[in-house]
Amino acid sequence: MDDILQDAAVRALAYLDGLDRRDVAPSTKALAALSELAAPFPQQGEAADDILAKLDRLGSPATIASAGPRYFGFVTGGSLPVALAANWLAGAWDQNAFSTTSSPLGAALEMNCLEWLRDIFGFPDAAGGAFVTGATMANFTALAAARHAVLAQVGWNVERDGLFGAPPITVLIGDEGHAAMLKAVRMLGLGEGRVQRLAVDGQGAIRADALPLIKGPTILCLQAGNVNSGAFDPAVELIPAAQDAGAWVHVDGAFGIWAKAAPERAALAAGYELADSLAVDGHKWLNVPYDSGVTLVRDPGSLHAAMSISAAYLPDADTREPYDYTPECSRRMRAVEIWAALASLGRVGLAELIETCCRHATMIAEGLAAAGFEILNDVRLNQVMVSFGGDSVTERIIAGVQADGTAWCGGTVWHGRAAMRISFSSHATKDADVAKTLAAILRVAGSNSGG
Repeated sequence: MDDILQDAAVRALAYLDGLDRRDVAPSTKALAALSELAAPFPQQGEAADDILAKLDRLGSPATIASAGPRYFGFVTGGSLPVALAANWLAGAWDQNAFSTTSSPLGAALEMNCLEWLRDIFGFPDAAGGAFVTGATMANFTALAAARHAVLAQVGWNVERDGLFGAPPITVLIGDEGHAAMLKAVRMLGLGEGRVQRLAVDGQGAIRADALPLIKGPTILCLQAGNVNSGAFDPAVELIPAAQDAGAWVHVDGAFGIWAKAAPERAALAAGYELADSLAVDGHKWLNVPYDSGVTLVRDPGSLHAAMSISAAYLPDADTREPYDYTPECSRRMRAVEIWAALASLGRVGLAELIETCCRHATMIAEGLAAAGFEILNDVRLNQVMVSFGGDSVTERIIAGVQADGTAWCGGTVWHGRAAMRISFSSHATKDADVAKTLAAILRVAGSNSGG
């Protein structure tokens, strides 16, 4: 055991140490070598050190260097060293965070993290919470609580009677709401085709005057941080109006809600603390390893009603049992990385992490604009979208930057136009990395500007 774990640590450290010197995307040769992994199931097992060596030899070169300083795709955060170390330690502990009995430590860490997260996002001390795989499941969990609450208001017990014959639920989402929200709506049986889309402004935020007349069971879904532009729906106007009409207001805050942790950006997320539920990622802007997400629900009773289980082998308890608040029963102890990251950063460090990413976004946007390229969004957070001219030119430059290897930036379609999307989410990115990335983009753009 000691030898194989030491071997793994040495290989992992060598990988991390080499991230700054390698291309962000894997080479064609590295990807082709993955075919070696597809051998037939062996009759006899291999030695552990041979298996680890093969994984390192084939796997490490074939990774996307998303843990490095110049990966700007999919709003992906890196891993803070302390969060990665906590993840390794938790792997050794091998705790099932199912209950206070299966893991007293896991339950205690969840309670502590919930206290800190409620404080950061402005939720009340009594709010309930769940630790899940990411924002998709966090949205699912919160919307399950919402489904319970809005149907209970009209006398329907959805956990007992299901949706057959239930009063219809109106789901309101901005016209540029994230696809993960719609996936959660589908999984909950609410029907994507029944979703009512609300008009948005030029930055993709719901217009303050777009809220329709609310009648009957209704869930309004807001977005704290548009995945392309970084824009925030106007919570100050929309949340009280919807709640006064009896609606449940849920917030998809996957990355943008962390603006609340930075005094210079907190005004962007003003009013979101009034929401009934919130979904947020840990593996984005908090920079903990994949996978990590959190749901917060103002009324813990609604979350408990939607997620609780009972079984003869489970004791009646006066304490918070994790299995009563999450979709999964058996699951890994995700709270350990969140606790380690927050404990390491503190209030000041967390604010600095958020603010630095936003500053880097402004730096690269200003550099690209100075070079004559069109910035398509108001850069107020960590997201930058740029067009290099026509769609074909922009797409060619995106592919060229990815092939260049200095940095990795993704593509998107914004209001019918192709755009490069650059997302700053990692603690590992320094000013020098922004300068290298800008130089690489301009170099590639210079050689692909024709046609």
